[in-house]
Amino acid sequence: MTVLRPFLLASAIALTSLASSAQAATTINLSYNGAPDPEKNAVHVFATNLQRLVAEKTGGELELELYPNSMLGEEQERMEQTMTTPSLNIASFAGMSPIVPEVFVSAIPFLFDDFVSARRFFDEGAYWQAVSDELRGRAGLEMLAVVEEGGFLAFTNNKRPIASPEDFDGLRFRAMDPSQVALYEAFGASGTPIPWTEVYMALKTGVADGQMNPPMYIILGSLYEVQGYLTLANIQYSDQFLVGNTTMIHSWDDQTLAAFHEAVAEANQMAREYNETRVNERIAFLEEQGMEVIRPTPEQREAFRVQAQPAYLDWLLDQNIEQQFIDTALSDAGYEVQHSKSTID
Repeated sequence: MTVLRPFLLASAIALTSLASSAQAATTINLSYNGAPDPEKNAVHVFATNLQRLVAEKTGGELELELYPNSMLGEEQERMEQTMTTPSLNIASFAGMSPIVPEVFVSAIPFLFDDFVSARRFFDEGAYWQAVSDELRGRAGLEMLAVVEEGGFLAFTNNKRPIASPEDFDGLRFRAMDPSQVALYEAFGASGTPIPWTEVYMALKTGVADGQMNPPMYIILGSLYEVQGYLTLANIQYSDQFLVGNTTMIHSWDDQTLAAFHEAVAEANQMAREYNETRVNERIAFLEEQGMEVIRPTPEQREAFRVQAQPAYLDWLLDQNIEQQFIDTALSDAGYEVQHSKSTID
């Protein structure tokens, strides 16, 4: 008994320590859209990597509980939950824009040539820092990462190849929101807001001739079955936004906070690399399904930009977006800004 007593005492202390560590672990809900399937949902790839990395880098102090498929509610409901409870959310424009409509500035069409320029815009730009500051001030939310969800948006339609603005004339397109209506009208086409769940049938029955989405969503919605032409015009950068409750994040000690931010940055880089490697595979798949792929030249993309951007900028101003946000974003993207409506170089 004399020999065993120190061993038993040490074991008891160790078990007590483990129990205390387990009790100290904080579970944080992370909600997002889409299926828990890496083949169908790039956001899920990010979320699962973040879950693993947060646990690893905080030594189990923080643990993420994943809620895909909008299990905790639709966009605005989830944003309200994140504002009022210690939680995380990956929001789309539908969740962000009611709080910071300035986010629509980042969707100016044909703003980016490639992934490098888009990522630099969000990672280093003054415009995105200003949007993040507004989000914190208005809603008590931290902007933590811009998460890619499938590459750049492309045009599809079932009438003709689109390689120039003139090719849009008379076509009818499904629009996701009023900003896309403005874009289509700038090309001489028409746009009608149609929910995603109704897009396939709208295209199949001719209610709409075309739509725009990244290749991932074209595959997800089986739109290749009812669309014959795919134009890779890099219309808009397809992204969502990781936000977190400010009070929660500021309650962590410096070590935990640093570990969390490191996990976010690493998970985002992994998701970007995964997404970029899959883009060409998805385009090849769509070609195999019979879609004709149009790859506009730089000159053709410039023609799209020159015709579309002024109409979109007018739409932004009509939404009472302050000019300074537009000017700063254009400057961050490398454009020379002229302070007059609908005019940029």
